[in-house]
Amino acid sequence: MSSRPVPKEASSQPHFLQFNNLACETAGGKVIFATDEWFAPARNLLKRDPPEFIATSFTEFGKWMDGWETRRKRIPGHDWSIVRLGVPGIIHGFDVDTSFFTGNYAPYVSIQAACLDHAPCFSLDGDRTGMAASPSQFEAVAQLNSDGWEELVPVTVLKPGYSDSCHNYFSITFPQRVTHIRLNIYPDGGIARLKVYGIGNKDWSTVPGKDQVDLVALVNGGVCVGYSEAHYGHPRNMIGLGRADNMGDGWETARRLDRPKILKVDKKGILQVPGCEWAVFRLGHPGVISRIELDTNHFKGNFPDSCRIEACNLTQDEERTFLLNQWSSDNSPNWRILLSPQKLKPHHRHFYSGESVMGCGPVTHVRLVIAPDGGFSRIRLWGQPVSTNLTRPQQTSKL
Repeated sequence: MSSRPVPKEASSQPHFLQFNNLACETAGGKVIFATDEWFAPARNLLKRDPPEFIATSFTEFGKWMDGWETRRKRIPGHDWSIVRLGVPGIIHGFDVDTSFFTGNYAPYVSIQAACLDHAPCFSLDGDRTGMAASPSQFEAVAQLNSDGWEELVPVTVLKPGYSDSCHNYFSITFPQRVTHIRLNIYPDGGIARLKVYGIGNKDWSTVPGKDQVDLVALVNGGVCVGYSEAHYGHPRNMIGLGRADNMGDGWETARRLDRPKILKVDKKGILQVPGCEWAVFRLGHPGVISRIELDTNHFKGNFPDSCRIEACNLTQDEERTFLLNQWSSDNSPNWRILLSPQKLKPHHRHFYSGESVMGCGPVTHVRLVIAPDGGFSRIRLWGQPVSTNLTRPQQTSKL
């Protein structure tokens, strides 16, 4: 396969950034409690879009900030909030982002976690700028006993929100499933975003054996474990919830520089180009795929010309080897064709089933290959989960 080498990540970029943000509002994450939200509400922590700063923007409570900011504390204690993850799972790392909080950032942070599948359901609704938790809200949240949750990040100094210091990364080794996060700041101040990187953990025993499931979905434990290029958007976006909101909620590559000067097509109308781009996904559970959806929603002048999907069956050790080699063509799995090359349409949902989907048997990984370049918003791989003798990988190495 002709493709450019995978760009190496900067040394400051931790490996866990390849995983899914389990707390993002688009994944269903919610702030269910915050001690104080005077300058800016805690729900801003979970926004998908990067923080912004508007110098002239003020509210009746003070400077408008795109994050969570509490008032200067004048009573005993410290401020904290609780986030219910949109997708419960295994956490591999955090990004506590202090962007634009320079003279008002929280100086210290700690993070705790718990698995509370049957926790009382409550949330914070509406714009809570200028508000603090009421006595009844404190009483309700006390049922969660959050002060005794497992500590994943001990009390740690945060860096201010300048462009070269705003990302405070914390790598985590915690093999237990998590549903809730408690974010503690000491004693007060602001944080722009909280990102909780990990892999969804689904209870597959609750899925009837004959049910068709989207095996690659974020909510079902699917995860991107490799890609060739992601100039405008990461491939992990393609396994998110629902349809994409815009092009930024999908995977989009740069235009390949090896495109022929004059383009030609074959008898099927598919461009004849030397290069391609690709993304590899580990399924949330091994399965037999029988139905495929490929969505180019919002990609109207920048959709791929064509694509194909390949599949394979890997053990944890095999996956680790291929990750170390960055899925290179010289040392890559024995990929089998799941979907033969297909001409694509702009801003369109493509469905494939029946004879279009090749019989590959149980598989653990798939590779979406696009030619020559462009963008996809979603990939759905519907199939039946099956039991195999493979050891399911729970972690991946740095790409």
